[in-house]
Order: sequence, then C-alpha cells, then structure tokens
Amino acid sequence: MNRKYPEEFAKQMRIAAAVKWYELGEISQGKAAEIAGLNRAEFINILSRYQVSPFQYTLEELAEEIASIYC
Repeated sequence: MNRKYPEEFAKQMRIAAAVKWYELGEISQGKAAEIAGLNRAEFINILSRYQVSPFQYTLEELAEEIASIYC
C-alpha cells in the first residue's frame, strides 16, 4: 500500500471534503476551491476526476434560466 505523508493526506482530505460539500450544494464553487487550497480552474479540473458536474443547477433552475433568456 502506498503511504502518503501526513501533509499530502491532509490535502487530499480537504479536496475530497470540498468536492463532496460542493456536490451536495452546501458550498459555492469558489468556497470549495478555497477549502481545497486550489484556484477555481484547478477545482473544476478536480471535479471531473471525482465525476462531479461543475454546474449546480436543478432542472427547474435551468428551465427558469432558459426561459428568462427567451422572454
């Protein structure tokens, strides 16, 4: 088993927590990036590794956004 140094383990735990809280809609993308110790572009790239969408829209919110564009 590959053992990680405590600092690397702590960093990976911060990233995993930030991704999960973002996925659950508990924090914004900017706040998640801050918690993870990354900039937003880096955080968005990390989201793909965890198979989490960078978009936090429900179907209803998306429909409202689209309707507001065409009204």
